[in-house]
Amino acid sequence: MKENERKKTDEELVALAQGGDKQARDKLMFRYADFVRGRARGYFLVGGDTDDLIQEGMIGLFRAIEDYKYVEGGKSFKNFAYMCVRRQIIDAVKKSLSKKNQPLNTSLPLSISDLWAFMEPSPEDEMILRDEMKEYRQKMSRGLSDFEFKIFIMYMDGMTCAEICATTGKPFKSVDNAIQRSKRKLQQLLKK
Repeated sequence: MKENERKKTDEELVALAQGGDKQARDKLMFRYADFVRGRARGYFLVGGDTDDLIQEGMIGLFRAIEDYKYVEGGKSFKNFAYMCVRRQIIDAVKKSLSKKNQPLNTSLPLSISDLWAFMEPSPEDEMILRDEMKEYRQKMSRGLSDFEFKIFIMYMDGMTCAEICATTGKPFKSVDNAIQRSKRKLQQLLKK
């Protein structure tokens, strides 16, 4: 097998990208795009759009490519990129709380572990948050059809539309429409 035929490691692509190879950078951006989308889906923007957080995550990935330093036995690029993407998304949410960006002001992470990044919870806070999450899921199940609820839970868990289609056996358009309807319904539900 020739050298340029084998799949390059992330670290090799980073070295090329840092040397100015735009194709190497684009390969890395494509390789991690699904992760960024999945991570951004862990946040719900009332009155906003998940695409804003996906864009922030891609900025974090771009910075990871620029800033990564390979050290023998050190952190892999994959772990470094995951950390940079997560930080960028969380920083965007924190900045939104400064009332500068109104659509993001009411965003909250849907996963409890990410919420702990914003605060030091007491045991009482943890219990209250779990109860609120349970209540929110109950509201979701009442406000959405069974199909929409099932699809939206898979979507929140980071599955892509293609993966949801494969799991449910439903056409792409049905899955995508269910996700969009669910978002609209949940925005209305949260405003109440």
